[in-house]
Amino acid sequence: QVQLVESGGGLVQAGGSLRLSCAASGRTFSAYAMSWFRQAPEKEREFVAAINWNGGITNYADSVKGRFIISRDNAKNTVYLQMNSLKPEDTAVYYCNSNPPQFRWGQGTQVTVSS
Repeated sequence: QVQLVESGGGLVQAGGSLRLSCAASGRTFSAYAMSWFRQAPEKEREFVAAINWNGGITNYADSVKGRFIISRDNAKNTVYLQMNSLKPEDTAVYYCNSNPPQFRWGQGTQVTVSS
């Protein structure tokens, strides 16, 4: 079973950038497509971005397209989310998981964007 640990969140002003990391345990990490999701207060968890097993294919939610970049390093068992031009509406707890989600959810990492 793969275990997921997200990090890299924080407080940033609108227009700023953050880079999130998701470290996965388990030797089979590279076999899975991976995604980032987020959950804002009082809202359901939503899809943010996805990447296939070798990083050759990515897709994004319309709300983040052109601002966020998902990538992965299979040698490090890590998937990343580079977030640029952040907006207050990006404020949420960010999670990673396989695509579709198969693993136990991690604790996530809080991203707060001030206006």
